[in-house]
Amino acid sequence: MKIVIFGLTISSSWGNGHATLWRGLCKHLARLGHTIVFFERDVPYYADTRDLAELPSGRLELFASWDEISPSARRHVREADAAIVTSYCPDAVAATDLICSEHRAVSIFYDLDTSVTLARVKAGDPVPYIGSRGLSDFDLVLSFAGGPRVQDDFRRILGAREVRPLYNHVDTDIHRPAASQPQYRGDLSYLGTYSRDRQPALEALLVDAAHTRQDLRFLIAGAQYPDDFPWSSNIYFVRHLPPSEHASFFASSRMTLNVTRKAMAEAGWCPSGRLFEAAACGSPLLTDDWSGISDFFAPGDEIMLAHDAGDTLSALTLTDAELQRMARRARARTLSQHTSDKRASELVSLIEQARPRALTSDGATA
Repeated sequence: MKIVIFGLTISSSWGNGHATLWRGLCKHLARLGHTIVFFERDVPYYADTRDLAELPSGRLELFASWDEISPSARRHVREADAAIVTSYCPDAVAATDLICSEHRAVSIFYDLDTSVTLARVKAGDPVPYIGSRGLSDFDLVLSFAGGPRVQDDFRRILGAREVRPLYNHVDTDIHRPAASQPQYRGDLSYLGTYSRDRQPALEALLVDAAHTRQDLRFLIAGAQYPDDFPWSSNIYFVRHLPPSEHASFFASSRMTLNVTRKAMAEAGWCPSGRLFEAAACGSPLLTDDWSGISDFFAPGDEIMLAHDAGDTLSALTLTDAELQRMARRARARTLSQHTSDKRASELVSLIEQARPRALTSDGATA
């Protein structure tokens, strides 16, 4: 099977969650024998932080403008079995028009930012990666979030015909138990790009705890943190942490914190990749609470929930043995259900299920 993808980025993991996800998916799709072509607009902020130059067992097409690449893109789509457009792809509308006009490949929109998309649509704000016809022209819409409301919202508001969840995941070739490193040592670590909507929860769960317990060491890694972030002397900062360093980062603290984007937490059933990455590395997990989390991890048995700094400090009083027992259970759950190879197989199955619908829709033939 040949799969063509028009995405935000796969070449740079800086300041976005798309690249790591696509690297895991594409690698395991290739291992299943499928051919991948990934189209990415070559923009300066990703070019300056590029940590992947080529797509192993696939093809990465970097381009400066849509006009430059559209003939090549059309040729690849005509040869493809499936063509995917993602949220936040800067050329998503043009790519959608190309894919749906060809009536060849199974056409898929993959929303990796489901909660943000639906929140903007409901507020009447423009969504630059969705055209005037909504999602009605796609054979299949994949959603990063599940839960009872998402499918209905995509159908009712955006005209999607078929909606299925394809959740976050972890590449266990990269995220696995590793040796701790002294530069990442801490009692509690947090890995995530700065986000204003995550800031209140991050302050409540980590910053306030750090201010209360100056004898403990806290660590934050990520991009785009502002100068006025409320640092304290016991909060240490790593400006950019490439995926190759994630395992060591997680392994070097007693516990790792996950904070979910506000829109994702409000929608529910939208686990962040950090949950699965930290769990796969064997790190004990503390997370904010949201609807549906028990579908992914068992609170109190595989993961700990926190609502304020008191919960964080209480979790830090657990013994190493208690934390490690919980971490082992979370890792076992992740390896059985939430790995990139399993998501790749799910994607292939969803494409195969969509093919008969694509063959009959609008009288088109694939």
